[in-house]
Amino acid sequence: MEGSVTVHMTAPADKIWNLVADIRNTGRFSPEVFEAEWLDGATGPVLGAKFRGHVRRNEIGPVYWTVCRVTACDPGREFGFAVLGPGDQAVNNWHYRFTPRGDGTDVTESFRLNNSLPVRVFWMFAGYLRGRRNVRDMRTTLERIKKVVEEE
Repeated sequence: MEGSVTVHMTAPADKIWNLVADIRNTGRFSPEVFEAEWLDGATGPVLGAKFRGHVRRNEIGPVYWTVCRVTACDPGREFGFAVLGPGDQAVNNWHYRFTPRGDGTDVTESFRLNNSLPVRVFWMFAGYLRGRRNVRDMRTTLERIKKVVEEE
C-alpha cells in the first residue's frame, strides 16, 4: 500500500524544495490535483499547517476537495503531508525527499496508505490499479518539476 519514484534533477535541492513545498504550485505539476490553497491563516509550509487540494480523480472525476496537514518540513531535505479523513485521521501520506547527488538532486516522491481495514479491503480489490496510477502520476509530476527547475 505504498510506492515511490525517484527522478534526478540538475538543480539545487533548495530550489526544488521551494517549488514543491509551496502547495499553490501543485496544479502546475500534478495530473490529478489542479489547485491547492493554504487554510486557517497559513501562508506557507510549516509543520502542522493545513491546506486543501482540489482533485480530479484519474484526471476525469469525480472532483472533490481534500484537506491535508504538513507532516514533514525540512527545507532542502524533505516535505510531506497527510491527506486527512474523518476525525483528521491520515488516510494517505505523501512525501518528497531531496538528496543532493553529483550535478543536482535526486527527488523521491512517495505515498503510503494507512493500514486501516477499509483501506486494506480497497487495496485488495482495486489497489493494484490505484498503486500503478499513483506511480505513473508521481513520475509525471516529477518530470514536470524537472522541466521547470532545469529551464530556470
